[in-house]
Amino acid sequence: MSQSSPGPKRDDPRPLALAHDEGAELAEERLSGEAIYDGVLLKIHRDEVVCADGHKAVREYTLHPGAAAIMPMFEDGTLLMERQWRYPLNRSFLEFPAGKLETGEDVLGSARRELREETGYEATEWAYLGSMHPVISYSTEVIHLLAARGLVKGPAALEAGECLTLERISQDDFFTMVRDGSITDSKTLSFAFWLNEMAYKGWTPNWQSS
Repeated sequence: MSQSSPGPKRDDPRPLALAHDEGAELAEERLSGEAIYDGVLLKIHRDEVVCADGHKAVREYTLHPGAAAIMPMFEDGTLLMERQWRYPLNRSFLEFPAGKLETGEDVLGSARRELREETGYEATEWAYLGSMHPVISYSTEVIHLLAARGLVKGPAALEAGECLTLERISQDDFFTMVRDGSITDSKTLSFAFWLNEMAYKGWTPNWQSS
């Protein structure tokens, strides 16, 4: 198989390949593919591929529009978190606000909307921290991570069936819950890295007025 063009074919629903991928020699070539489920949120595909060693394999994966997650920070350093019931795992999780990107919506616009709708808060300053891929083995999902401060309380606008409670957590308690396994949500754990950089290593994100 040729390794000169590891990017997806024109009919490939996955994101475009990186222009300069350090692992391009490991690329898998897509031979064929089909949509096997078209859901409200997730679209599931099954592709036949040729691996770098010539072996043929099947890859099943979900297409996801991406999401924005927010770490809201009060002036005293405490964090605004929410507890939600997550049906697939049949339990509640303590996590930061987040939601999927709507069609034509930029990351900051999505983050502002989700924070307002889920918590009722607006933020006067925002900082983009980076992105994370929660399940690289079977999903195209990317979650953009943003910090928010200068919080101003207003009315929430939860959708029908969107049930959650808000909790204000100190940074010390947050890190304790990460260490003891009380917090396991992947996006929230990613924020723990950035918060540690801010709280203990003197790093300052690029805050921008909203």
